[in-house]
Amino acid sequence: MNATAAIALGVFLIAVGIGHFLFPGYFRTLVPSWLGRAPLLVAASGAAEAVVGAGILTPAGRAVGGWAAAALITGYLVCHLDALWRASGDRPRLLERPVGAAVRLAVNLVYIGWAVAVARAAA
Repeated sequence: MNATAAIALGVFLIAVGIGHFLFPGYFRTLVPSWLGRAPLLVAASGAAEAVVGAGILTPAGRAVGGWAAAALITGYLVCHLDALWRASGDRPRLLERPVGAAVRLAVNLVYIGWAVAVARAAA
C-alpha cells in the first residue's frame, strides 16, 4: 500500500467526519433506533473519523491511525447489519431496501480492508 492510498484514506475520513457535522440529519438516519442517542453518536463518530484521518496523514501516525480506522469502521457494522436485517423492498429509500443495505455492508467491508492495508503497509 503506497502513501497515496494512505493519504486518500486520511482525507476521506476527515471529509466524512466533517460531513457528520454538515449533514447530521443524514447520518442520524443510519443509526439504529435501538441504539438511541443518535445526535451524540453522529457527533462522536464524526469527530473520531476526523481525528483518525488526521493521524493517518502523518507518516508517524499512519500505522496506529490505520488500525484505529479499521476498528472505528468495524464498529459501524452494527448499523449496516441492522439496516440489512430491517431492509424491505417497499421502503422509499434505496439504502433501506435489501440491495441498498447489502451494498452499504459491502462498501463498509471494503473500507475496513483499505484501513487494514494502510496500517500493515505503515508497520
